[in-house]
Amino acid sequence: MDFFTHFLVPYIILFALKSKNKLEGAFGGISLDLDTIFIAWIGFLVPYLFVFSHRGITHSFIFAAITSTLFLYVISRRSINGFIEKIIRRDISVEFTLKTVGIAYFGALTHLFLDFLTSKGVPLLYPFTLQRFSAEIYYYIDVTTAVIALAVLLILYLRLDMKYKKAAMVIFMIILVSFGGIRAYEKNAALAENPVSGNLVYSAAYPTQDMFTWTVVQSDSSNSTYYSFNYNTLNKERSDVKRVQSLTVHGGTVQSAQEAIDKSEELPAIQNFRWDAYDPCINASYNGKEWKLTYFDVTDDGYRSNNIMVTV
Repeated sequence: MDFFTHFLVPYIILFALKSKNKLEGAFGGISLDLDTIFIAWIGFLVPYLFVFSHRGITHSFIFAAITSTLFLYVISRRSINGFIEKIIRRDISVEFTLKTVGIAYFGALTHLFLDFLTSKGVPLLYPFTLQRFSAEIYYYIDVTTAVIALAVLLILYLRLDMKYKKAAMVIFMIILVSFGGIRAYEKNAALAENPVSGNLVYSAAYPTQDMFTWTVVQSDSSNSTYYSFNYNTLNKERSDVKRVQSLTVHGGTVQSAQEAIDKSEELPAIQNFRWDAYDPCINASYNGKEWKLTYFDVTDDGYRSNNIMVTV
């Protein structure tokens, strides 16, 4: 979900609850995405620490608490918020108390929930498991929602009558919930209108930027064969139809290819790719000296790299 929505949702909820600490919650809501500045470079420099990336370590229940607390402490320092106030010409003073730490964490929890609704989700239970959890309702960033959220933030910033600000916040929440409801309905429709058949026993639908277009992936019981296509729920049409095998071997034996794959699985780049992939597959090619292994995801979500090649 986008940065502006992460700020607005806890702010609006706390406003509705008549809390005096709306900004503390809002800052908690955006604190987790500061990983792009302060955390992501670690995973880039040290591949084994790929969890130190955007939507990585900070997007878990435990580290969200740490991140939101640290950010609230920093932003509550007078030298920091005073500097920001001079730039934006608005009072953003916040308190750092046990109560406001809890409110900031509430904001962080709304962040986790919103990102849980989006593509590939977040590792909520890290460090106990790296598994990502996702409802696969929203695309990574819904452009329409982001634009509306930015407009509402502008309305809140301007010195307008409070009734206009209240109306903007109510309208935004109605739109956000409505979009989520429509997407959930359309996802179920995409699955219901494309039942599995033959040896295919499992089906999943992943969001795209268009709420009426879903990437449907069906697989057999052993996940050795995948059938994938984009499905538009309005015109009931399929596009980009493909059938792929989880492992394709050229120029060598399957046993030899599997041995090479086992070695490649120890590489941090491959572990990172698998962590980010929906349904990873492998094209293995042997030239008589070494194996070239091309990992790719059945689903190309257009957000991250869809393939990686290593030699063993």
